[in-house]
Amino acid sequence: MFEKDYSDNTLYEMYPTNLPFINFSNMILTINNSFDENKTENSTVYVPYVERVETYMVPAVFAIVFIVGLLGNGTLISIFLLHKSMRTIPNTYIMSLAVGDFILLVGTVPFISTIYTFESWPYGEFICKLSEFLKDVSMGVTVYTLAMLSYDRYVAIVKPMKKHTGRNAKTMTILVAFGIWIVSIILAIPGAYFSFIWEYSVKKEHTIYVCYPFPHHLRPWYPRLVVLTKFLLLYGIPLILIGSFYVLIAWHLIRSSRNNLGQNPSHVKQLRSRTKVAKIVLNFVVIFAVCFFPSHIFLIWYYFDENPNDHYNEYWHCFKIIGYVLTFANSCLNPIALYFISSVFRNYFKRYLFCCFCKPVEIRRETLSAHSSAIVRRNIVVALNEV
Repeated sequence: MFEKDYSDNTLYEMYPTNLPFINFSNMILTINNSFDENKTENSTVYVPYVERVETYMVPAVFAIVFIVGLLGNGTLISIFLLHKSMRTIPNTYIMSLAVGDFILLVGTVPFISTIYTFESWPYGEFICKLSEFLKDVSMGVTVYTLAMLSYDRYVAIVKPMKKHTGRNAKTMTILVAFGIWIVSIILAIPGAYFSFIWEYSVKKEHTIYVCYPFPHHLRPWYPRLVVLTKFLLLYGIPLILIGSFYVLIAWHLIRSSRNNLGQNPSHVKQLRSRTKVAKIVLNFVVIFAVCFFPSHIFLIWYYFDENPNDHYNEYWHCFKIIGYVLTFANSCLNPIALYFISSVFRNYFKRYLFCCFCKPVEIRRETLSAHSSAIVRRNIVVALNEV
C-alpha cells in the first residue's frame, strides 16, 4: 500500500467540480486515494449532493440570471429592431452584445446551471460541446465589442474630424460587428472540439460523468496554454487597450474643460452627448472586468500551481463558485446598467416591460395632439357659422 497521486485525474476546470470530494469536516479539498497492486479504484471522501449548500443556492441564482437576462437582452434587441432612430453606431455594438448574451442564456445557462444539482452530466456530448462553444463565443463577442465601442468613443470625442457618419459608417460598423463574431467563433472552435464526457470514479462502484474541455493526452501543456491564451486574448490585452482609450478620453476632456470658453455651444452639446455614451460603455467594461476576473484568477492559479490540491481550501472553493456564477451573470447586467444610466433606454424599458398593457407615451401624446387639433377645427367651424 502506498499513496497514489491523482492530481492528473482531478477536475481542474472551473466547471465546477462535479467531482464531489469536499471534506466538510475541515473544508479542505482532500483526495484520499490509495491502491495496491490489485486495485486501481480510488476511494474518495464523498459528500452527497443533497448535503451541499451550493446544490440549492447556485441553481436559484442562475434562475434569476436567466429570467432577468432573457427579458433585458430580449427587450434591447426588440428596441433596436423596432425603432430606426435607435440604430446608431454605438447602439449597433450594444445590440451585438445583447445578441451574444441572449444566445448564451438560451443555449447554455439551462444546462450548466444544473451542474451543482446533478451528480453527472446528463445532457450528452453534443450539449457539452455546444455549451463550451457558446460560452467562449459570448466571451469573445463581449470583450471585442467593448474594445470597438471604446475605440469608437475615443474617435468621437478626441478626434471628431475623423469620425465617419452616414450610411457608409453604419455599413462599416455592421461589418466590424460581423468580423468580431467570426473571430470569436474561430477562437471557440478548439474548446468545442476537444470537450468530451469524462468518466470518473469517485469511489468503488460509483462513477460520475463530467463535461470536460481538456483531453487527458494533451495535459498538462494544453490546459495551461488554453487558460493563458484566454486570459491574454479575451481579458488582459483587450482591457489594456480599453483602458488606454479611456485614459486618452479623460485627458482630452480635462483639456477641453480648461479651454471651453471659446467653443461653439453646439459643439459643447455634442461633446456632452458623446461623453455620456462613453460613460455607458465604461460601465459595461467595468461590469465585464469584475465578472470575469475571479474565474481567470482561479484557473491561472489552479493550472500553474505545482500542487493545487494541497493548497485548495474553503477560500478557493468559494472563490471558484463565485467566479463561475459571475461569468454567466455578466450576461444579464448590461441591460440593468443601461436602465439606470440612459434615460432613453430607461423610457423604452418602461414602455415594453413595465407598461405592457398601457398605450405607449408617444402614442398618447399623438392622440392628445390630434384630439386638440380636432377641437380647434370644430371651434373654428362653429365661429364661422355664427358669423
